[in-house]
Amino acid sequence: MFGENSTFQIISEKWDDFRQTTFESRRLGRILGGAGFFGISLLALTTLFMVRSSPVYENHVLQKENTLLLEELRALRDQVAGLEEGLAQLSEKDAELRILAGLDVIDDEVLQVGVGGPGSPSLENQPLHEVNPETGAETFAAAYDLHALERRARLLRESLEEASDSLIAHRDLLESTPSILPAAGRLTSAFSNARLHPIHNRETPHEGIDISAPRGTSIMAAAKGRVAYSGRRAGYGLVVEIDHGYGYRTLYGHASELLVRTGQEVQRGEVIARVGSTGLATSPHLHYEVHVNGRPVNPMNYVITGAVP
Repeated sequence: MFGENSTFQIISEKWDDFRQTTFESRRLGRILGGAGFFGISLLALTTLFMVRSSPVYENHVLQKENTLLLEELRALRDQVAGLEEGLAQLSEKDAELRILAGLDVIDDEVLQVGVGGPGSPSLENQPLHEVNPETGAETFAAAYDLHALERRARLLRESLEEASDSLIAHRDLLESTPSILPAAGRLTSAFSNARLHPIHNRETPHEGIDISAPRGTSIMAAAKGRVAYSGRRAGYGLVVEIDHGYGYRTLYGHASELLVRTGQEVQRGEVIARVGSTGLATSPHLHYEVHVNGRPVNPMNYVITGAVP
């Protein structure tokens, strides 16, 4: 395009001043190219600034931001739904623990912990709802669900703490309460105020239950306690009597062998004797009694389902 050199002459209006400048063609090309690139870049930046400053572009960006925000809010609500399911399962466990702890189960209405009612926030009062009803509704629903979830979690935490404290306080009582059948076998005679005695052949109170089992079958303590008596007693033959405290006392009669001594501490499920037919008995079986505050009660009322050995 250019020769080897290019010469520029600058002459004043009065022709009294004359200047001349010579450039190499390559250098001049680079200068002109740089100036052109600078001009094009400046024009592009100016155009981009004007486009981004236009209401149409700003509206497009806002719409895109709102769409992304709605997607995030909906994903958040899905997570909240998963947390609610987890809290529902936790609520069931809490109810079981409260029953074990001797506490009343929390009513479902109480679990709502005052959601709604006077003074609660409403959708119409949310500033965002006035600007964008759809986004405002999603935001309000997510915030409402989160607040309700937080209140339920706080209530369940307090309930679990109460149940835990009660269980710790009543642990000794629970461990000392008869709750299992002492031997595996078949129930042959129930608790009764008047039963025909198989040997005396007359009606007498039967203050316990009879469990028929092979001779030598293990007899276990129904709860933890201290052996109040281990020896022979008229009518019962070889017998073990355990004082569990809290007014509970159990008796295990007609044993063939005694495995504990008077004064010994035992735990629930510990083998204390073997089934036999000593005393007034016609065949091998365990005669089992439960006394509460000195009065005989039906032992079957102190057997937890599934706890039969």
